[in-house]
Amino acid sequence: MSEAMISTALWKYGTAAFLAGAGILLTVAPCLSETILVSNEKGNTITVLDADSLTTLRTIPVGQRPRGIVLSKDRNTLFICASDDDDINVLDLTDYTLKEPLPSGPDPETFALHPDGQHLYVSNEDDSLVSIVDIKQRRVIGEIPVGVEPEGIGISPDGRWIVNTSETTSMAHFIDNESHQVVSNVLVDARPRHAEWTADGAQVWVSAEVGGTVTVIDAAKRSAVQKIKFAVPGVPDEAIQPVGILLTADRKLAFVALGPANRVAVIDAQTYEVKRYLLVGQRVWNLAFNHDQSRIYTTNGVSSDISVIDVAAQRVLKSVPVGEQPWGIVVRP
Repeated sequence: MSEAMISTALWKYGTAAFLAGAGILLTVAPCLSETILVSNEKGNTITVLDADSLTTLRTIPVGQRPRGIVLSKDRNTLFICASDDDDINVLDLTDYTLKEPLPSGPDPETFALHPDGQHLYVSNEDDSLVSIVDIKQRRVIGEIPVGVEPEGIGISPDGRWIVNTSETTSMAHFIDNESHQVVSNVLVDARPRHAEWTADGAQVWVSAEVGGTVTVIDAAKRSAVQKIKFAVPGVPDEAIQPVGILLTADRKLAFVALGPANRVAVIDAQTYEVKRYLLVGQRVWNLAFNHDQSRIYTTNGVSSDISVIDVAAQRVLKSVPVGEQPWGIVVRP
């Protein structure tokens, strides 16, 4: 068959029909089916939603005051900071049953999984420590003293550096993961909550809830290169309380949850200019991308729902009820 005849057949009958008629097997990649998992701080539950229909699939009772949540490397387990139980709940996502909890140190609030998939780094707010939990050994293998009221944990993409934020000390602590020692402290604004690394490991973005700012830190120099401020028309400054941060993989855009301002700020991550504010639910807290970063899901603690943001269009699609006071959120491919 000539090239011209093939082109005509493709146009007339369609690619799939033509290939099938010619005896050529056409393999179609299966659609990804994602689930959204939300920790409900007051309800002591995990809500599981289907990402396509945005309907609740199940609600699972867990430990007391669940806040930070993170998926295991194989995405078959959800680790949950059960803050008032002083442990880490382990939820098997193959059958949605709770397994034996992991130790965490006192009052775990947030944590991060090391790229090796074997170690959790946990903020122990009451003891001014970062605990290192070996998942396989099921024990705390190290404790790192940090500032007062440790909160956010961010791990560099190569796993070498840990950044912990201390709320009362108002610092971002850089921890060498080989020595488990704090090697540098970067002063930020009041009550830092979240530390987010860029995908290339060049920067760490730290939100300051009371200070109302985000500090961009050069990871190599361990010094601040930019302080981003926010001004939402009609919203008092004291209601603008940055918490969760997301950065696109190409480092073109950043998204910041602004707490009681009920907005997510969209920022040009190259120029640090705030481009717009997206109205979401009440007291927006944390954020999560879907698998291809085309959507963002937000937890809105006071309105007890999540909002769905179209990243390309930079607009809010809808909000969906979950449990009482949603806090943490992850998306499972």
